[in-house]
Amino acid sequence: MRFTTFCMLSGLLTAVSAHFQLQYPVPRGIFVEDNEPTFCDGYNTAASNRSEFPLSGGFISINSEHPQFTVGVQLSTLQNPTSFQNFSTAVNFFQASGEGPFCFPIDLTAAGASSGANATLQIIFDGGDGQLYQCADVIVSNNFNIPSDVSCTNATTSSSTTTSGSSAPSATSPTSSSGSASSSQTASSASSLSILSSVSLLSVMGAAVVALL
Repeated sequence: MRFTTFCMLSGLLTAVSAHFQLQYPVPRGIFVEDNEPTFCDGYNTAASNRSEFPLSGGFISINSEHPQFTVGVQLSTLQNPTSFQNFSTAVNFFQASGEGPFCFPIDLTAAGASSGANATLQIIFDGGDGQLYQCADVIVSNNFNIPSDVSCTNATTSSSTTTSGSSAPSATSPTSSSGSASSSQTASSASSLSILSSVSLLSVMGAAVVALL
């Protein structure tokens, strides 16, 4: 009985703390799970060794630890962006499903970038338990093609649906339109309820463990 309860608690904790990892382009720094809910995963200074990234025809590759999630991309052309207010939308937020590798296209021309510019891409991911952030510092180039050994694959169960407007980040993130803000508030409320439910369940399970000891 004690072992069963422990397994249930372990599974719940894993679900609550699931994350995502940026695979391509190269992230700003080594993945730090505890810092991912903060700006650029806690890396507040742009990388000195930027990688090239295509002006058009590029893609973003991530690994999702959530079966369902919302993801979007923000762009900054400042040399060293230090806050969410320095970014604008590059890929509108959309919903997707499927754990594992997930890849989606990005066109920086449409986002207002130009060849030769230093840029920072911030990927914003929400699996239902809060927004998570990863950044990549790049040099935009219209002569660069992504190497063939960089894969763009999706988990077999993945499917995506574009939302009606960007599901904007939280209040500490870039400002969005009124329609986007409404979607954000709905998502935020759902996320809060999910977290409260998880916390309540954890409390009940914790009490059960104490009673068994």
